[in-house]
Amino acid sequence: MNVRFLILASLLLTAAPPVAADDAIEQIVVTATRRAVDTSDVSASVATVDADTVAAAKLATDALRDVAGVHIQQTTPGQGAAIIRGLKGSAVLHLVDGMRLSNAMFRTAPTPWFALVPTTSVERLEVVRGTPASLYGSEAVGGVVQSVSRLPDFKSSEIEYAGDVIATLDAAELQKSIRATFDFGSRQLSSSVSAEYMTTGDRRVGGGERIGPSGYTSKGLRAVVRGRPTDERSWFVDLQFLEQPETPRIDELVPGYGETEPASSEFLFAPNQRLFAHIQHELMARSGIDWKIDAAWQRIVDDRVTRNFEADDRRFEDNRSDLYGLTVNASSDRGPLSWIAGVDLYHDEVRSQRNALNINDGTFSTLASRFPDGATILQAGLFGNVLWRISDRHSLSAGLRLSDVRIDLPDGTRIDPSRLSGDLGWIFDVTETLQLVANAGAGFRAPNIADLGTLGERPGNRFNIPNSSLGAENVTHADLGLRHRSARWQFEIMLFALRYSDRIVSVSTGAVTPDGRDIVQSVNAASSSIHGIEASLEADLADRLSMHAVLNYTRGEQRVGTEEEPADRVPPLNGNLVFRYNLAERWQLDARLRAAARQDRLSNRDVGDPRIDPNGTAGWASLGASASWAGDGGWQVTISADNLTDKQYRTHGSGIDAPGRNLTATIRRRW
Repeated sequence: MNVRFLILASLLLTAAPPVAADDAIEQIVVTATRRAVDTSDVSASVATVDADTVAAAKLATDALRDVAGVHIQQTTPGQGAAIIRGLKGSAVLHLVDGMRLSNAMFRTAPTPWFALVPTTSVERLEVVRGTPASLYGSEAVGGVVQSVSRLPDFKSSEIEYAGDVIATLDAAELQKSIRATFDFGSRQLSSSVSAEYMTTGDRRVGGGERIGPSGYTSKGLRAVVRGRPTDERSWFVDLQFLEQPETPRIDELVPGYGETEPASSEFLFAPNQRLFAHIQHELMARSGIDWKIDAAWQRIVDDRVTRNFEADDRRFEDNRSDLYGLTVNASSDRGPLSWIAGVDLYHDEVRSQRNALNINDGTFSTLASRFPDGATILQAGLFGNVLWRISDRHSLSAGLRLSDVRIDLPDGTRIDPSRLSGDLGWIFDVTETLQLVANAGAGFRAPNIADLGTLGERPGNRFNIPNSSLGAENVTHADLGLRHRSARWQFEIMLFALRYSDRIVSVSTGAVTPDGRDIVQSVNAASSSIHGIEASLEADLADRLSMHAVLNYTRGEQRVGTEEEPADRVPPLNGNLVFRYNLAERWQLDARLRAAARQDRLSNRDVGDPRIDPNGTAGWASLGASASWAGDGGWQVTISADNLTDKQYRTHGSGIDAPGRNLTATIRRRW
């Protein structure tokens, strides 16, 4: 079934004709340019996810599942990580309203912290695939994922009110959740408060078995105040908080592939927590230059309670990162030239401690911390990017960035990589609705504290030791694509290739810990070549019938030392297909299919990873359907069924099988 689906999807994507008679659709994005522009002025591959899709997801990362070029990996149900163009973790930059969510503890492996963005805060998610090197600097290697937060918006000078409440139940994970938002104020001064709470049980996978412990609880709060004293001036203050008090890491607690017993008897993230404070001021000056100043603080808490399988010592970890950021941007869009220039400055400090309790005699001991306690990273950047509309059909964009990164470890070690990075883009308007786009760039990723100083257990029965002499990774990329947008059809086909050198990978030292774990160390020992195709289609097939389709193919090779092998953790051929039918005025019906081909091109690390079948991850296809009814007074009821055939399957690289047959009921009231 999955092979036929993928062939059908590819035919639909390549056969979609331009409809010159229709007007192009305006779609505003900010991530690709650091300023609000229409996607027709962006040469990079950009995708967006709206607030309703995010509101229907358990986690913010879940809402990215059907985006072109994105593969979602889940080590445990309370977490999720976006893999873009075969790259993950700290090779993908994560932002919230232009400010870094990525921090000094971000791993090169899948990282869970984008799941700590409250879903009630999201206006839309934006994904840039490729390397916007001039705008963001380090870590924007595979792409950028950004959450654009929702702000209260009233048109009148009189006091107004608005609200939104969502309650959800599901069967596969025993989800119970409620989310509420209340806005009040006027156009000049408004505010919003929101809260969310969710609890789940052990996940039921295909075939009926419940895998545990995999349940978790999540609770979040948000408050924002927005001022617009004049048409030229605006500001806001935003506070966001989300915590998962105790999230079990299921792949450590059950035997994986090649294991006869689990790696751990206990493994809890207790808690995973994010606290974010952001102040922004915008001024549209009479000179035609717009100014924007942002200041933010983010604390990530990654505390853990762990115990190796049948060991006597229970370990307690306190890990946190405090990230302070300041950005100042100036931009203008006048005539044929549109430009942005600015500076950004980030300071990140890591605090880390680890203790052990002997569960037999109750004695405490102090252990070496997971990260170097007191390590800091200072990042400074000076950037500029210009878009030149050369003629009615041709546009060129170019940008440069000077980045300076200073890393200080408590033992006196200092690493100070500086880089000049940049990118070029070209857009050719073949017709009013059809564009040929191309872009190329050269960027880098500086090592962070997770690369330099991580000490402790890692997945795959490994034990990592620090390496304080790492250098920066480097990337070059190129895209070539065709993009069509009209009132009835939107499609994009993008070919990409990237070269990733001096890549940091874990390499075995040949030694083993007393409890049998392989001792590994991170080194700049790998280079990767990754290429592929990403395609998406949205089409109105009839007055009431529409469809959405995505097809992704990525292939990678890497060299580690002198050995050549498939690139690490590259997703298989995959895609999705959705049909939507609007029945009368109140009913909407959806039918969807997600599918992935077999992935048996595995690196040596993949083969040794207990989350991945060493014989290859099997292909799969999953069917789903939903019905939604909209009533008077802002009421909406949605019933959704997923994995209708109760297929047991695992998304490549995940630490647990996907949910089995699932029924979800959602009641929503907006006013």
